[in-house]
Amino acid sequence: MRALLFALPLALTPVPAAAAPADRQIPPELSDPAIADKLTKALVPLSKALMEMPIGELEASVQGREPTAADKNKRVRDAIGGPDAEKRVEADVAASGRQMQAMTKALVASLPTIMASLEGVERELERATANLPDPTYPKR
Repeated sequence: MRALLFALPLALTPVPAAAAPADRQIPPELSDPAIADKLTKALVPLSKALMEMPIGELEASVQGREPTAADKNKRVRDAIGGPDAEKRVEADVAASGRQMQAMTKALVASLPTIMASLEGVERELERATANLPDPTYPKR
């Protein structure tokens, strides 16, 4: 889930704005706290649905045995520690909005440096590949 929280602001970055060398405007979606609130509100029901997913039959088949009646009723919630663990996960998801806002702030602050570094990498790659032989050039 942390990878999702990190990748989501990056996925919201419009490609032309990130690729334009002269006009480096930070997209308003990255600095808008309302986006993090919307994502948090969407993650709460998603986490509840995840807790209801049946996993007992899958677990039985991975173990190479026939599922029992208990297996058929086993949910993700049961595998992670029952209702108490489910409440902890819900609290973590609810708190993730603040974490996402802090992470987005740090990302927005470092975006100009990241873009400048990527431009330097691009120049170095172009310089390094400039003298590579052309594969379509006829061999003697």
